[in-house]
Parts: sequence; structure tokens; C-alpha cells
Amino acid sequence: MPAPLSPQTVALVKATVPALETHGLAITRRMYERLFENPEIRDLFNQSHHGETGSQPKALALAVLAYARNIDNLGVLTGAIERIAQKHVALNILPEHYPHVADALLAAISDVLGEAATPEILTAWGEAYWFLAELLIGREATIYRDQASKSGGWNGWRDFVVESVTPESETIRSFVLVPSDGGPVLRHEPGQYLGFLVELPGRGVLKRNYSISCAPNDRAYRISVKREVAADRPDGLVSNWLHAEARPGTVLKVAAPAGDFFLDRSSAEPVVLVSGGVGLTPMVSMLESLVQEAPERPAWFVHGAMNGRVHAMREHVRSLVANRENLSARTFYAEPEAQDRSGEHYDEAGLVTAEWLAANTPSDRATYYLCGPKPFLAALSNGLTRAGVPAERVRFEFFGPADELLDEAPRQAA
Repeated sequence: MPAPLSPQTVALVKATVPALETHGLAITRRMYERLFENPEIRDLFNQSHHGETGSQPKALALAVLAYARNIDNLGVLTGAIERIAQKHVALNILPEHYPHVADALLAAISDVLGEAATPEILTAWGEAYWFLAELLIGREATIYRDQASKSGGWNGWRDFVVESVTPESETIRSFVLVPSDGGPVLRHEPGQYLGFLVELPGRGVLKRNYSISCAPNDRAYRISVKREVAADRPDGLVSNWLHAEARPGTVLKVAAPAGDFFLDRSSAEPVVLVSGGVGLTPMVSMLESLVQEAPERPAWFVHGAMNGRVHAMREHVRSLVANRENLSARTFYAEPEAQDRSGEHYDEAGLVTAEWLAANTPSDRATYYLCGPKPFLAALSNGLTRAGVPAERVRFEFFGPADELLDEAPRQAA
């Protein structure tokens, strides 16, 4: 644990909150400009969260603001810090990378705030940055040790071979991956993701995270990837390449499983797995795990898709719950098409709602696991809270910059 921040530093950082509310986004954009002047540092980041369509500068601006607001009450950020540490491990972030960020952040504050960034302010923010950095570095070191010490575990990038490719819908394909060294794999927690490093001609090094969509085992992982429509945008480069080019025999560089969103397998209480679109991938991993390890545990698999053309893994999910009285699946189609038949292809027309969940699942006991687009998560998590479900029984994952979670944490705790 790093030494506590000095009272003077806490006071100075909190005093910068109004400036961050006004200029935070300009500071983080400038920080990334400075940071990415170094190609080796740029390649550490998931570039799909940057650039014209990226969300990372906005997310980091919110994170910096949340940190400043809560600098004297960091307990509310504990969960968010854990998620950021997990994301960093999947990207193979190491202690030697942190000074580069410190230099870029302090220089950006000075660039944007000018004379208002006094030596005292910069010193305080330097101390505050390194306090948080030391927390992250310590937690990340523990995660790295755990990954390497377990059977099948590893650190850094390990070569995996694509064993098979399966179309799951018009937009989603599954890829089964096995280690090229022939060894076992680290058993993941159902709900975790893998980090990937891909080098594309003319695009350089790209990093992505994809959720594991199978139950834990010693032999292989399966990921199920949605092809993003805009192939030339940062968020579509890797998914389009995987769909177009990855085939049996393709070698991929993979980081060990990470993430703090996973099924609590120590409990026998009911669970409700709720997903939207490609958010079903970690939920299928959880459902497979329940079938294998605890089929007597009551579970509901509730999925929302636009229509049958983009609904992935329908028959697989049905086969998992078939003839198991404690497991059930319900499917919502937001815009069913003519060929989509109610009662055969889907169960409900429209969107998954918190009201439906409260009426059709045991909200007095169940833990809800949510994964999907941010509006989907916001509607359901807030709706379940209004329905009386305690916050500790509503857990969620979304696919985006981890730093957004520093802004979410205090609002969840409020």
C-alpha cells in the first residue's frame, strides 16, 4: 500500500475539480497526443478506443474527474480500480510503462491550463498520479503471479492456433483456439476475457479483448466475435480481419484470461444471465459452466437480439437448457422480421426490460449478470435498482475503456 496522500495534496487536487469539469477532455486528448508520439507506448493501447470515433479520451477525462472528486474517499473506487488492473493485465501493461503516462499527463495539464497549472498544482497531481499508479502496479503484480503459477497459466503473449471457425449468425463467428505449444490452458472464470495482439499490414500492432464463450476446461478457449460494420474504423479493423482471414491454422498472440466480471460459483442461489447482442458471449460461458457443474442451481438465460438473422447461438443455448427443470431461456427480438416466428424463434417481441425481469425471475434472491451495450446496461441496472434489487446483486460488463468505470463507481455507490 503506498504512503497516504498529504492533506495539502488532497486539498490541491480537490481544488482542481472545477478546472477539470471545464477542461478535462482537452487535457486527456493532449495527453494521448503526447503519449502516442512514442510508437512503443502507442502500441500498448487498444486503438479502437481512440481517434475520431474512440471513447478513451472522454472516458479518461471522466476518470480523472472522478478521482479528483473522491481523492479523500477512494473506497468508492475500489471496484473500478480492480477492473482497470484486469484490463491492464490483458494488455500486458508493466510497471515501466507508468512513467510515460505520468510525464504525458502532467505536461498536458500544463499545456491546457497554462499559468493556472502552478508548480504546486503539478506537484500535487504528480503525487496523486503515483499513489493510484502504485495501487494498480501492486494489484497487477499479484494478478500476473496468479496467472503464471496456475496449471496452464502464462504471462505475456502466448501463441494459439485457430482450431475451428463456426458461423453463429450473419454477424458473429466463433473461433476455437488451442495453444501452439500443445500444453494445457489456464482454466478461466466463466465471464472473463482474453487479450489479443494482432499485427495487420499497414495498421501496425492492434490490441483487443474478446470474452471467452465456453466453459472452463484445460484444452481450449472459444471466442465469439461480432464483425463490426465499419471495417476501416479502429473499432472494426480486427473483427473484420478475423471474419475474413482467420481460419484453421491461423496463429494468434493471446494474453491469459482476465476480468473481474464472472460467475460466483460458490453460491447456490438463483442467477439470471441477461445479455444484449454480442453481450451473450460471457453469458454462454456461464451457462455452460452451470450445466456442467451445478445443473440444480436455478438459472435464467435472457437474451435480446434485433432479429433472427443476428441472433447467435440460439440452438446451442436451447440444447443446454433442454430437459433441465432448473434452467430456462427466454429470447426477445426488438424488431422481428417476417421469417421470425413467435414461439419458435423467439419468445417476446420488443426489448428486455427490468419490469419483465422483476415479474418473471426471483428478484428477491437472484443475482443478475448483465452484458450488452451501455444503454441496455443503464436501463436494466437502474430499473432493477428501482425494483428493489440491491446493488450487490446486479453485476455487469460492457465492452469499452476500463477508465469509464471510475466515473460509474461513485454513482453506483451513491
